[in-house]
Amino acid sequence: MTSVERTAYRVFPRLVMTRELYLFHSPSAEETAWAREKTDTDEHLLALTLALKCFQRLGRFAKTREVPPVVVEHMRRCLELGEDVMPVYASSRTAESHRVLVRRREGWATRRVRRARSRPRR
Repeated sequence: MTSVERTAYRVFPRLVMTRELYLFHSPSAEETAWAREKTDTDEHLLALTLALKCFQRLGRFAKTREVPPVVVEHMRRCLELGEDVMPVYASSRTAESHRVLVRRREGWATRRVRRARSRPRR
């Protein structure tokens, strides 16, 4: 059977190597500045930056429980945040807002579903 790391549905490997942490999960200075500008709390900063890097690496948004603790810890160190800061959202609206920000930054079009208005035909 094919290992889950080699399927079309990208996931985190069971063991994240140090090289991969620095290569794929270290935000650039520009990415950090962008995330700081878009957030108002340390928790949201960590969550947005994780969403950005996971989206870049996996091509999708990973659920918080999917992200290995070593990746979260590495991101905390990169952002110079305390150990008590967790990647949590105050509401689901904030999480969706962050996903929209990441999609726009990465050049993915966001689709909005518009409700069809029924107009009387003439």
